[in-house]
Amino acid sequence: MNLRSLLPRPRIDTSLKALTGLALVCALAACGLGHDAKAPTAENLAGPLDDYLAQRGDLCLAMFDWPIDLSEAEAGAGARHAVQFPVMEQLGLVHSTIVPVPKSAENPDGAVKRFELTEAGRAFYKPHPYAARGTEHAKDFCVAHLKREKIVDVKVEAADARHSLAVVSYTYQIDPAPWMQDADAQRVFPMIARIMKGAGGALQLRQGFTLGDKGWVAHMGPA
Repeated sequence: MNLRSLLPRPRIDTSLKALTGLALVCALAACGLGHDAKAPTAENLAGPLDDYLAQRGDLCLAMFDWPIDLSEAEAGAGARHAVQFPVMEQLGLVHSTIVPVPKSAENPDGAVKRFELTEAGRAFYKPHPYAARGTEHAKDFCVAHLKREKIVDVKVEAADARHSLAVVSYTYQIDPAPWMQDADAQRVFPMIARIMKGAGGALQLRQGFTLGDKGWVAHMGPA
């Protein structure tokens, strides 16, 4: 015979169990209530950053209004369009014609080279509102799109008591135009090529945010 079977069994205080369970529920609820959705944390800023990049994550070339004329003076000085447009024409994105214009210091022969987008090039001419110095543009020629990979750092500056500023540093993934894999394209668009090579953690980008009444709002453009 087992002597233990003769000993009185301890009773489980069900009221104590109920109180313990209630305390656990209250603790969990307190944790939920303690979360500050406006705190400058990576968790809170990830959504606003993703929303911003979904709308404004295109990398564009400030080629707003087409056709674009290349003057003789620009061609002789090696201006950026003079370097980039021949490569874009070679890639089938633009085509050029010689257009007569009044003679001037910039066009002593009375002609410019006019570049227009081809059907292939128009696929990259996208809505991308931009305003500067009183001039507004609805579209731009865009060559890649960015997505957040991981937020690395958040720095906060309290500009005033109501509107804090936060700068988010993040790594990213990039979806470039297929023709940006061309060596000549990377040569004439070196900044785009650098950003392409920095995807996946090699390079970090920054984005500024302001804390408004409804949460964090991204600044236009990088920080």
